[in-house]
Amino acid sequence: MKLTLPDGDELEVEEGKKVVDIAYDIGPGLGDATVGATLDGEMLDLRDRVVEEGEFEIITIDSPRAVEIIRHTASHVLAQAVKRLYDDVKLAIGPAIEDGFYYDFDLPETLSEENFDEIRTEMRNIIEEDYEIERFALNPDEARDHLLEQDEEYKLELLDEFVSEGEEEVTFYRQDGFTDLCEGPHLRTTGQLQHFELLDVAGAYWRGDEDNVMLQRVYGTAFTDEKELEGYIERQEEARERDHRKLGPELDLFTFHPEVGPGLVYWHPKGTEILNVIKDFWRSSHRENGYEFVSTPHIGKSDLWKKSGHLDYFREDMFPPMQEDNQEYFLKPMNCPFHVQIYQSRTRSYRDLPLRWAELGTVYRHERSGVLHGLLRARGFTQDDAHIIATPEQVKEEVTGVLNLTFDILSAFGFEDYEVALSTKPEKSVGDEEKWDKATEALKEAIVDLGLDYEVEEGEGAFYGPKIDVHLEDALGRLWQTTTVQFDFNLPERFDMTYMGSDGQEHRPYMIHRALLGTLERFFGILVEHYKGAFPVWLSPLQAVVLPVTEDNNDYAEEVADKIARSGIRVEARTDVDENLSRQIHEAQLEKIPYMLVVGDREEESGEVSLRLRTEEDLGPRPLDEFIDFAEENIRDKALI
Repeated sequence: MKLTLPDGDELEVEEGKKVVDIAYDIGPGLGDATVGATLDGEMLDLRDRVVEEGEFEIITIDSPRAVEIIRHTASHVLAQAVKRLYDDVKLAIGPAIEDGFYYDFDLPETLSEENFDEIRTEMRNIIEEDYEIERFALNPDEARDHLLEQDEEYKLELLDEFVSEGEEEVTFYRQDGFTDLCEGPHLRTTGQLQHFELLDVAGAYWRGDEDNVMLQRVYGTAFTDEKELEGYIERQEEARERDHRKLGPELDLFTFHPEVGPGLVYWHPKGTEILNVIKDFWRSSHRENGYEFVSTPHIGKSDLWKKSGHLDYFREDMFPPMQEDNQEYFLKPMNCPFHVQIYQSRTRSYRDLPLRWAELGTVYRHERSGVLHGLLRARGFTQDDAHIIATPEQVKEEVTGVLNLTFDILSAFGFEDYEVALSTKPEKSVGDEEKWDKATEALKEAIVDLGLDYEVEEGEGAFYGPKIDVHLEDALGRLWQTTTVQFDFNLPERFDMTYMGSDGQEHRPYMIHRALLGTLERFFGILVEHYKGAFPVWLSPLQAVVLPVTEDNNDYAEEVADKIARSGIRVEARTDVDENLSRQIHEAQLEKIPYMLVVGDREEESGEVSLRLRTEEDLGPRPLDEFIDFAEENIRDKALI
């Protein structure tokens, strides 16, 4: 049989030959370095036998594709180390993931980062012992006996799934006395794993189900070389410093109170100030782009959610119902059915369209406690929601308008780099083929006309329509999914939405869901981490603070603050503190206040202020009016300082 190599050459090999043997046939050095291969893009273990022709590429220990194999092996080395160190350990799952690996354990002892040193040391012992990693296969009965002997109840549950899927044999990997039910791929020996680190430990429900036992998940990462590992660790440290769950309470922006209700945000005055600035900017931007604002209830009868389909498709993510006069009411998980009700309140004509209705609508979803993650994954959150109801001829222009508005708004917050994805019709969908084609083409044309690079995600659209997703890139190069522009062929059908056309006949409108920031909570969390809490001056809850040198300067400090406040700048004079000036400046910097105005006898005599920035730059004395003009210009221009 023939395999096509990356350079286009064809390699004749014996059918059923192992990957590693094919590599040795090409060259002994390549054979020694081989850790796997790909066949038509699919990953192969170095022990796999190649039985089909296709595009074939060897993966060596230093190639980028090797990192997945390295991380998978690292999870097994971690599991072996934990089983060596602790008694009565049961193994769950231990996959390679995007940035590393993890393993879930059930054991009596509670693990913490304090245990990492001994676990890491034991992992290094296993690596130094350089055990050969062997693969063997068993039929289901043999595999069950093997796992029963090891008392691995979670692996037995996984085995039952493999058997139910028709697997006639299952594979295990063995290194020294440690064995694990696993499909691979893995390195040749434990000694090939060199550059790894343990990162975190957290609780994780077995199979992600709250009704199951809570396991202990140890996270780690591994790379092909030390420099990559060090770079990753540095980025992780920086990410921890930027974590909104840490900075939010430190900067007095928001808190969570699980004893009252998990996943529900408590906005403090400073956080609320920023939130209101974001809302005001959002509203003014939408008003300038022809949107009207609506406001809808927080609960609705079960009949509404049955008609919309949410009780069929979304009930497990909705909070339990409330009962009133034998009628069930549900907290709304989405705003769209309420906007449809407004549309249906009277007869609509083609002359009324397009309608652009926007709402900062708070919704509630019963997210599982294991996936809650500060502002990024909450149970109560406010969508910057809007629905566009249009004729077929209007949809392309409307989509273009949404994308232009999206990038205008995101750029004002300092985001300029994006990834755009177009998701097309999935296998199961509603709506006729012609509408899907027209909608998908409208989305594609809008993207192309704006000159945007994009990826097509075939079959990844929602069952009710194609969509565009925008992922923005933050200061650490991380991507966040924010904007969604989503067609919906479901609700117009379910609610029998119509408009009277120019031909005097009823027609079905197109409905577009769109959220630009996603949710205010999540976007706020992204902003905190992007700016490390040092918001641009236009967003900062407190834009300036006046610091008197001595108590004798308090009256002047109050006068300065009063004049600045009259210009609309958020300012505070700190005249009731006992700390010395250097301490006050330090605290203002910790609060990340953009402007510190020091006023002493000299400034009072000249009518000036001495300007310091939170970046520790001392810009020296300047007339008060000059400072106000400087600050107003930066606020007006939304300068990113």
